[in-house]
Amino acid sequence: MAGQGNATPVIIRRRKVVAGGGHHSGAWKVAYADFVTAMMAFFLLMWLLNATTERQRKGISDYFNPTVPVNRVSGGGDGAFGGDSVFAEETMAHTGTGAIDTRGMLAAAASPGMNGKQETAGIEKAPSDLEDVEKALLARGGESSTMQRLLRHVVTRITDEGLVIELFDRPDATLFRQETAEPSALTREIALLLGEVLNLTTNEIAVNGHLRAHPVTLADNPVWPLSAERAQATRALLETSGIDAGRMQRVTGYADRKPVTRDPTALRNNRIEIVLLRRDR
Repeated sequence: MAGQGNATPVIIRRRKVVAGGGHHSGAWKVAYADFVTAMMAFFLLMWLLNATTERQRKGISDYFNPTVPVNRVSGGGDGAFGGDSVFAEETMAHTGTGAIDTRGMLAAAASPGMNGKQETAGIEKAPSDLEDVEKALLARGGESSTMQRLLRHVVTRITDEGLVIELFDRPDATLFRQETAEPSALTREIALLLGEVLNLTTNEIAVNGHLRAHPVTLADNPVWPLSAERAQATRALLETSGIDAGRMQRVTGYADRKPVTRDPTALRNNRIEIVLLRRDR
């Protein structure tokens, strides 16, 4: 027992271990990756704004802001078929959310219409000639950089009157020489393009001239005669480009009475509207 008292004592050292050492545990890498992603998205947006037309930008905007259609074919449910079954065509829901009214279509087809022809009310119409012309015109933008440059001055829309093809001034290029009705080289190129596309149909054509308002009141305001002269010059260019003169129904100058922007003096209001009129009007 006495010998054990002279034994060397056992010393136990406890060390505190600090977990997750290092400067910032790599969190800065995540923040840097988010920053690079945001910058890439920003430059992609800038490129799209410069490389697309106004109509293409509208399509991109609609893609990222989808609307929820509410119509007679939508059941409003949350299932895979939107509340309808796979037999929705035969369901004929009383709420009006069923599919196509096949019984009504058959009844309409069986009853004789005017001049002994069968009525086809309720049957979906095929794409109209106006839509075909619009698609053909916009499709030209993918052919070359020259076509893209021309179509930067063009927007289209289908209205109750017909297909409206709107040509407008831009800050870097105008349709006519300043305060004159002399078409620029750009306008002549656009007229050649329209001469090819508008000949896809035989619809009648109307040409409307519009101008921006002057910032000050003038004693002899030239907007009325100038808008009409520019419309006449556009009509002449279209006829030179191959459009039959007999298709021209009217040529009108609207002066500065119908601006398309809140600022009536904006350059965007200098425009020519070429309307491909509907046949049923």
